[in-house]
Amino acid sequence: MSFLRNLAAAGLFAATAFGLAQAAHSATPDPSIARGRYIAQIGGCNDCHTAGYAPSGGKVREKDWLMGDALGWRGDWGTTYPSNLRITLSKLTEDQWVKTAKTMQARPPMPWFALHDMTDQDLRAFYRFVRQLGPVGNAAPAYVPPGATPQGPYVQFPAAPK
Repeated sequence: MSFLRNLAAAGLFAATAFGLAQAAHSATPDPSIARGRYIAQIGGCNDCHTAGYAPSGGKVREKDWLMGDALGWRGDWGTTYPSNLRITLSKLTEDQWVKTAKTMQARPPMPWFALHDMTDQDLRAFYRFVRQLGPVGNAAPAYVPPGATPQGPYVQFPAAPK
């Protein structure tokens, strides 16, 4: 009887150890998420898509990153607002995001052409980083066409050169 009890205890110990090892392995951070965080920082994504990021010299907690902003960007094109990327990317698959990023065109000041130049690997890393932040916050204000005055604060761009 003692042998069977010891065998059962050893089996339970082995199963527990295996389960803990599996949990530790699944908790290993995905290196692409760190790469995505880096891309968000050096790509200037936070400058517009994170409220208060540029004026504070980047001193915004990561949990508040990429939720869009109510600060408008007004010029000849009308007034645009930085979207909440956390909500936007939560509605796309990774493949949909890569296709969108490679083909999109947007109004200023969004440097959409820079997304076209990014590698698929970097776009996927950015996607994974944003997705792990979670879909929180509110949608950005709606686009305001040229000639209409936005309700909230905005940055006025000079007229484009002719």
